[in-house]
Amino acid sequence: MSKLGSLGARLHRGEISYDFVGKRKIWYGVSILITITAIVGLAVRGLNMGIEFQGGAVFTTPTRMSTSVAQAETYAKDAAGHEAIVQKLGNGSLRIQIAGIETDQSDRIKKELAKDLNLDPEKLAADLVGPSWGEQIANKAWEGLAIFMVLVVIYLAIAFEWRMAIAALVALIHDITITTGIYALVGFEVTPGTVIGLLTILGYSLYDTVVVFDSLKEQTKDITKQTRWTYSDIANRSINGTLVRSINTTVVALLPVAGLLFIGGGFLGAGTLNDISLSLFVGLAAGAYSSIFIATPLVADLKEREPAMKALTKRVLAKRAQAAAGGDSAESPATPGDDAAPAVVGPRNQPESRGRGRGRTSGKRP
Repeated sequence: MSKLGSLGARLHRGEISYDFVGKRKIWYGVSILITITAIVGLAVRGLNMGIEFQGGAVFTTPTRMSTSVAQAETYAKDAAGHEAIVQKLGNGSLRIQIAGIETDQSDRIKKELAKDLNLDPEKLAADLVGPSWGEQIANKAWEGLAIFMVLVVIYLAIAFEWRMAIAALVALIHDITITTGIYALVGFEVTPGTVIGLLTILGYSLYDTVVVFDSLKEQTKDITKQTRWTYSDIANRSINGTLVRSINTTVVALLPVAGLLFIGGGFLGAGTLNDISLSLFVGLAAGAYSSIFIATPLVADLKEREPAMKALTKRVLAKRAQAAAGGDSAESPATPGDDAAPAVVGPRNQPESRGRGRGRTSGKRP
């Protein structure tokens, strides 16, 4: 068995663990700091919305253009009066994107661009998006996101409980805020591909969170009938038991996305991949973080506010204090609620001596 597999088995059995829940204030502080940074980025720089959301035009040149990207950007800026985005496609053609222009302006800009690029205007393809249509797309995207959130809360409240639904919702909002904040800070364009990426990573983050919640729900059945474990103890065991699985799935998901973002979009210059690959990369990492460090610790916080859980915590702590005062050794049961006897120290199942001391006193044979 590999070292990682051995570590996962030991974490699952509870032989070793890391106190994620006990250090939740640290994770909350880190998340608050990152979220504030993301919100400041959104407030200061804002999102670079694509023409699908604010309207504009996309002009595509024929293949094998000798004009450089920098020259095309200058021509487009002079024709439109503001900045434009120019990308060189794999077949050698140029994609010139000019946002925020009215439909009636596109004909004039097309003629000026064709003149500067030494092209016949008929060979310069143009795709137009009206501002009203772009606004409708943006509104539909927000409506879809809101409906997704509501359905998630309803499902989790039915399948688990409302505290887990709230914790999962907070984790999802945390992931969205961080991802959109990174978009604002980096300046990547927001397109429908970005929205698709956001919905994808929210589903992934929710899946990772539900795996931990399912383990937590199973292990907390009849929790008040025992006096060995608090709710936080079992929540911590649930995180540790699924930790290696979460790490493996996150790494496997991030590798191809990293290839799209850093190799396809960065090294090879396929800029059209940046919109969806950045949202997937940041969102997958944030989703894995939130499922471990935010969602489950928050559930433990909410649950331990209940009177029954407060009474359980008091009984558990009292029993531990009594055991410590009596000098009892610490116990590590395999499962919560198991009131098995303490483990025996020393060799076990030693074979008894045969033919010695059976029904007679020691001494020489008469």
